[in-house]
Amino acid sequence: MKIKNRLLILTLTFTLLFSTTVFAADKPLDLIGKAAISVDMDTNEIIYTKNIDNKMYPASITKLITALLLAENKATTDNLTYTETAKKQPAYSYNLNIHPVAVGDTMSADNVMDALLLYSGNDIAYMIADNVGGDAESFAKMMNAKAAALGMKASNFITPNGLDDINNNHYTTPYDLTILGQAAYKNDRVKQSMAKKTSTIKSTNGPTAVVENRNKLLGVAGNVGGKTGYTLKAGRCLVSIYERNGRHIIGVVMNSENDAKDTKVFEDMQKLIDYSYSAKKDVLHKKDTAIKTISVPYKVIPLIGPERTVNIPLESKEDITFYNNDVKAQTSIKADGINAWKLNKETSIGTLDFKQRDSQKTYKLYPMISKSTLIKDNIVIYAAAVIILIVVLVLLMLLIVSINRRKNSRGRRGRF
Repeated sequence: MKIKNRLLILTLTFTLLFSTTVFAADKPLDLIGKAAISVDMDTNEIIYTKNIDNKMYPASITKLITALLLAENKATTDNLTYTETAKKQPAYSYNLNIHPVAVGDTMSADNVMDALLLYSGNDIAYMIADNVGGDAESFAKMMNAKAAALGMKASNFITPNGLDDINNNHYTTPYDLTILGQAAYKNDRVKQSMAKKTSTIKSTNGPTAVVENRNKLLGVAGNVGGKTGYTLKAGRCLVSIYERNGRHIIGVVMNSENDAKDTKVFEDMQKLIDYSYSAKKDVLHKKDTAIKTISVPYKVIPLIGPERTVNIPLESKEDITFYNNDVKAQTSIKADGINAWKLNKETSIGTLDFKQRDSQKTYKLYPMISKSTLIKDNIVIYAAAVIILIVVLVLLMLLIVSINRRKNSRGRRGRF
């Protein structure tokens, strides 16, 4: 009996836990973060939105673009030199919080990458800036050029580590961070670094150190990478990338609570991602129903006339769907150069382009009528034409018969 009771308690506990971590898509999300977004990385479809175009402070998420520039400009075996500006950086820094590093000491690029993304060393970001750009100011220009090339239209970077206490001009948006996060994931070196839970790091003249990834969600429920961030102005920030059943979703939460246990931003992300994987799309246009009707001129009798106009309802063979959020969708229909006499319900005569930011899909449109409709619409004309043709033929035959009779009559008279 005790075993049964224990099993019952375990079952109820599991049910309660599961019900609190999986969120139905039809329920609004209760996120602490002041801004959030999720995007299907395979289709670029935006799933969830909350203030996605607000100017926000990215804090250490900035280091993703610093990591990209490191990967693009230094080989893994290249050595980077520790600089004076790196030495001056505050906690959290590798020099202050792990072990001291002397100016002029070197570290391999792959170690630098891990110290940047796992430990999030503020000094390591400046070490990269000085070695790749020459100095922080020149590196900032490279950061902004890279952001522009990626399509981050509302971002401006000033520091390589994201510290923002001395200015308000280091900013981005949640939407822009989904672009940056996807670019980081597509870079093999950045992707591999983000996916490490720990890494062993060593500078040339320093001791070996093991650093842990600050992303507490890594390896949990499909989390394959991301980057944390925090400053007083930015609040708790997080970019996370997930893969479940072959489907990739990126989530961004910004300006969440900096609680003592450092859990709230991660809870926000879990809610956001569970919601996003279960979200259902709304149907904008149901398949096999008229989306738009177009008018096409045609000649009742091909090549001859007279000319009439036929109304052609257009349909899609599949539902046209979208995630209903704050981003306005745009649709455009193209259907030109249509020959009404070649209408076939199984042959596409146009397209519908659906666009929502970077997500775009083209649907084929088909006529809901065929050329047989033209025949039915003009059956009276065709019947009249046939009758007229028959009458003309009969009259022609009678005329021919009459002419032949006259010729025969003249022939008989000539014999006599």
